[in-house]
Amino acid sequence: MSSESSSQVRLLSPEDVAHAQSEIRSLLDGLGTAILGQGELLERVVICLLARGHLLLEGLPGLGKTELVKSLSSLLGLSFRRIQFTPDLLPSDILGSPILEDQGGSRRLVFHQGPVFANLLLADEINRATPKTQAALLEAMQERRVTVMGESHQLPLPFFVLATQNPIELEGTYPLPEAQIDRFTFKINVSSVTSDVLKEIISTRKHGTPPELTTALDGPQLTALFDLVDRVHLPEAVGDYVARLVTATHPDRDASPEVVRRFVKYGASPRAAIAIAGTARAAALLAGKPNVGFDDVRRVAPSVLGHRLILDYSARMEGQTTASIVKVLLDTVTEIGRPIPQDIEA
Repeated sequence: MSSESSSQVRLLSPEDVAHAQSEIRSLLDGLGTAILGQGELLERVVICLLARGHLLLEGLPGLGKTELVKSLSSLLGLSFRRIQFTPDLLPSDILGSPILEDQGGSRRLVFHQGPVFANLLLADEINRATPKTQAALLEAMQERRVTVMGESHQLPLPFFVLATQNPIELEGTYPLPEAQIDRFTFKINVSSVTSDVLKEIISTRKHGTPPELTTALDGPQLTALFDLVDRVHLPEAVGDYVARLVTATHPDRDASPEVVRRFVKYGASPRAAIAIAGTARAAALLAGKPNVGFDDVRRVAPSVLGHRLILDYSARMEGQTTASIVKVLLDTVTEIGRPIPQDIEA
């Protein structure tokens, strides 16, 4: 059988897409009852989850970032641990450590697992810990394992890190190392809600306590959704667009826009292209499509690229941000090469 015929076998049927949409909607509905007035935010969180990615939420204290992650764990029925990151937190407080124990009359070191050994890890206020402690998660986020004293330990699957951080301008924060921030599939800024949503919270939730949630998706259902996301077709033209988009983030490339060559010091890594492709598949499935369109790529690209671009010091002086540069990329790269329709058939 040819590779083309093999790929056709794995294409999603309308029934597959409808089933996936139903299950994803049940998860979104559950999140919507806990987190009011943040529909677009919740969809991006679920897209990242379905792509098996790690998520970084940034916003001022009190906007519901932690409650969002706790609600997600309740709806998925996965094992959940929370680590409150503080300046005195040590890597062993996250990973675990060997402890000397008596066993059958002899003493030996026995590894005791840390809180990282969970399906869903909430790294709360991650940028309040020192860079050394932040870096303890590098191997876990990339390889789903940790190594302590030369011995590797596999983490449970699926494994997600959902981290919250306060804006770097606040007191007592440290910038995340570039190697770690690149491992977050999405970075999403959490904004405050409208006055109407605040009124609803005040009226319906005493002391701000959200409602009790029941499991919307269990482990096997989530695994099946992962498989459906992987089967969403990525047409060659869309894959080419993703590659050109990520390549254009590098200031030393001829096809890069002028704003990139002037203000970007380092562009996005190949991990960004993989993340765009994966999350675009999830976005397409959420939209009820069996194939990825260019609109799906444009939807997820800001959350994938924004935190990965390292800007030159002159960018702030000129009023440029990563968000404004990503917008220029999306407006410019579509005009390079072949015309880009909004969607295509697989």
